[in-house]
Amino acid sequence: MSPLVPGKRRALGRSVAAGVPLAALVALGVAPAATGAPTGSGAAEVTGSATLGDLPLGEFSNTLLPGTVDDDRGVDLGGIGSDLYPAGREGEFWTVTDRGPNGQIKVDGTKRRTFPVPGFDPAIVKIRVTGEQVKVLDAIPLTTKSGKPVTGLSNQEARDEKPYSYDARSPLSYNPNGLDTEGIVRAADGSFWLVDEYGPSLVHVSADGQVLARHVPKGLNLRGADYPVVESLPSVLLHRKTNRGFEGLAQLPGGDLVLAVQSPLSLPDTDAGDASRTTRLLRFSPKSQAVTAEYAYRFDPVDVVDPGEDDPSELKISSVVAVGGDRLLVEERTDKAARLQEVRLTRGADILGGRWDDDATSPSLEQLADPAARGVPVLDKHLVVDLNKVDAVPDKIEGIALAGRDTLALINDNDFGMSDGDGAFDADGRLVDSGVETKVTHVKLPKGAL
Repeated sequence: MSPLVPGKRRALGRSVAAGVPLAALVALGVAPAATGAPTGSGAAEVTGSATLGDLPLGEFSNTLLPGTVDDDRGVDLGGIGSDLYPAGREGEFWTVTDRGPNGQIKVDGTKRRTFPVPGFDPAIVKIRVTGEQVKVLDAIPLTTKSGKPVTGLSNQEARDEKPYSYDARSPLSYNPNGLDTEGIVRAADGSFWLVDEYGPSLVHVSADGQVLARHVPKGLNLRGADYPVVESLPSVLLHRKTNRGFEGLAQLPGGDLVLAVQSPLSLPDTDAGDASRTTRLLRFSPKSQAVTAEYAYRFDPVDVVDPGEDDPSELKISSVVAVGGDRLLVEERTDKAARLQEVRLTRGADILGGRWDDDATSPSLEQLADPAARGVPVLDKHLVVDLNKVDAVPDKIEGIALAGRDTLALINDNDFGMSDGDGAFDADGRLVDSGVETKVTHVKLPKGAL
């Protein structure tokens, strides 16, 4: 079958089983290369940029799981920029979508969370960067024990946002299987580990996409899921901000995983979390199926991360990358800015099981203006690169991977071309596309930066 023409919509033809390569039904996208000139001797610079072309979301989804999407409302495949993990061959990466197209619309003064394509199922997507194009090589839908799509719908009433239709008028049903997937790594046995914002949770997935186990905080009491749910994470994580659960995931050389809470916990309340600059990293052992360490991570002031921004609640960790031993790159970002810090996970910095995991502790870790001065072993860090100062880096970078010595691959989340507000769709219920494309951007760092 000939490849799809960018910008045009046509049938994909025969369906393929989950996990079967999609090379025959890929949409190829072309965009001018980003060539940002060096900003000075030893400065980081963009060495190339590639763009994902238009692949209708309904065709993509129904090829993987026939009949799941009856109307994609003109939305193309996007959202694969939630993370990036090397797939073995040069230029090839594993990525993962988030929960799918979603937005917010105010109705009677209250924001409602919309799911314009409620049948969309999150998927692991393998891509290849070839020149100025991002090609889809393979896609694996996430499924339950019985082979049904997990969907991206909210899990629990009163804890998660109530889901609504594209126009925010019709309520949708909650789904305890739903996942808002973000980080991804691949284990040596071919299975995948993902992190999720809802629980927050750590999800073990087979090579063909079946959820093997979902690790959640103690006390979450998630009922009705069609896969094993294990309450193995600290209960303090129940205080995660809405839509700010786990976002970053890294795999250390020995196989341990590092999970990053996207933003400070709402502990003891939302105001404390919004004002805080202290979030948490967790170390998880797949061998023991348990969290083995926890670390306090301190953001830089928001106007340092993003000059001109004054709201600390905009600070997020979206990616963590293992760079050898117990060293990590941590991405501190807002939607418009990002900086990469290097940290080392040391035994002396472990706070697991101590007073800071007790939600009755007052003041909480999140409330401390200077945690180190109160005896908290905050992780030491040093700045590797300020991406704000590198020409041609897109906004909202959520995935980062090593792509060679001193070279990083970055991928942005284009939110499926969606925007918030009642202007996201036209009078016929078709997407008014934001024009933001999914891009993989390569950045060369100064020699010895990593």
